Amino acid sequence: MTTPRVPGTERLALPGVLTAGQAAATVAGIRAEQRADGAIPWFRGHHLDPWDHTEAAMALDAAGEHEAASAAYDWLRAHQNDDGSWYAAYHDGDAERPTDRGRETNFTAYVAVGVWHHYLTTGDPAFLDRMWPVVRAAMGFVLALRQPGGQIGWKREPDGTPVADALLTGSSSVHHALRCALAIAEERGEPQPDWELATGALAHAVRRHPERFLDKSRYSMDWYYPVLGGAVTGADARARLAERWDDFVVPGLGVRCVLPNPWVTGGESCELALALWAAGEPDRAREVLRSIAHLRAGDGMYWTGYVFGDDAYWPEERTTWTAGSLLLAVAALVGDEPTRAVFGGTELPAGLAPDCCDTF
Repeated sequence: MTTPRVPGTERLALPGVLTAGQAAATVAGIRAEQRADGAIPWFRGHHLDPWDHTEAAMALDAAGEHEAASAAYDWLRAHQNDDGSWYAAYHDGDAERPTDRGRETNFTAYVAVGVWHHYLTTGDPAFLDRMWPVVRAAMGFVLALRQPGGQIGWKREPDGTPVADALLTGSSSVHHALRCALAIAEERGEPQPDWELATGALAHAVRRHPERFLDKSRYSMDWYYPVLGGAVTGADARARLAERWDDFVVPGLGVRCVLPNPWVTGGESCELALALWAAGEPDRAREVLRSIAHLRAGDGMYWTGYVFGDDAYWPEERTTWTAGSLLLAVAALVGDEPTRAVFGGTELPAGLAPDCCDTF
């Protein structure tokens, strides 16, 4: 049976990684999991979290599925909490059935990345008008958990208690989101000096003060996310990625999620590929993407991970966000300009550097 072509997937062909037909099947797989109200759970019957929901929506935009992506952002707009946040998880994307009432800062901030990507993809000013209050409220929630050293506390507990501990991966993602939020503010002619200061201070903390974050160095995300989030760039980014390459990259299989587990995961592999592309290493990025071909299932979706010690896919699930991360990495590598603008970072506002450096 021939998979129907989805508009825009022809440009997502990347030799050795994805054909246009395979891209169409992957996009169709994400669309099949999306609810009528726009929600994109991990897979039907599982939960939705707002970060992965947004990543999947961005992949739909990269593939030309703009109406479906717009519906995903409408879901976020309709179900934003009064404090600007979203809950950490909703059963099957049902807003009336949150399964984790914690409110995480990086989950909340990521809407700005998706909104800016959708606007660059569609050029739709009405969309930006609708989503600007959503982005502004989300940034308000996030920056209320900013710590004196510039890092961002990672969540509020269900009872509203703020958690001051900061995660390097989460704060790096927030840094990316703040830069996209600043781009939206500039486009609207509504300067946000507090956001600029917060962005500069957060970038400085990520680059120079690892002691301000919980030690999660066993996780590959803490290795590459300062690059993916745009705080570490250029030669420093390439040096950072080279430093722990042998710790996390399993040749021919992908990227470990956490040491010392013999487990490679598709999402981390695709995010590393995006970070490599952003750091100016597209050949290595393509090689990482080629290495996870074994995770592709017959329906065009991707297994979350593979335990190479047991020769087993685990967990036994194929998630929209794994597929979405693959499509976004491919989009950057094949030259999709909105995706490159969002993840390349050279066109995003950098924020204001703090007046003092190592003493801050």
